[in-house]
Amino acid sequence: MDKRFLAILGVIVVVFGGILFVNTRSQKTVVGTPTNNVMGKLDSKVTLVEYGDFQCSACESYNSTTDAVRTKYADRIKFQFRNLPLSSLHPNAIGGARAAEAAALQGKFWQMHDLLYQQSNWTVWTNASDPTPNFESYARQIGLNITTYKTDFKSEKVNNTINADIAAFEKTGADMATPTYFLNGKKIELSKLVDTTGPSIDKFSAVLDQALADAVK
Repeated sequence: MDKRFLAILGVIVVVFGGILFVNTRSQKTVVGTPTNNVMGKLDSKVTLVEYGDFQCSACESYNSTTDAVRTKYADRIKFQFRNLPLSSLHPNAIGGARAAEAAALQGKFWQMHDLLYQQSNWTVWTNASDPTPNFESYARQIGLNITTYKTDFKSEKVNNTINADIAAFEKTGADMATPTYFLNGKKIELSKLVDTTGPSIDKFSAVLDQALADAVK
């Protein structure tokens, strides 16, 4: 057989194999369902979803503002948090998500969420070579059953839940970045949520007020 033909055939096989590999990765099966960490007016026609990474400095900087917004609109808007740990950038991000979801299994997601983003805590655990003891300390602070928490933290169930959140985000087609906000399924550009000093309660309020007005039309 002609050597040139064999060489061309080899290239075709390699390229085709590469295509199959990419397609297999994009079609991988995700076990588990996305999280349902919600608060506020759960039957509201307006839902604000945040995809966040607990080790992300931008997420931490937004947290005090989003916390104030959740309080301000608690009786009007449904708020939801989903995990998007960017582990290639933030080595402790998966651990933070695991701690939060292990707490969620005992009904205390938001308490753990708040402790993880509390600035004095955040500075410590995000720079730790092993943040596990920090997470366990927070679990004790919010009154979790520690034995159950430790089991859940390492569990396949929690891992699958986090992966389901990531898969749900990937389906949106948005760039993998945190924080990312969706209002009734539509991505909000961060430029609409900040002023010259950073994340702004007034800017968030303007966007949410418009959504509430549109919901009653």
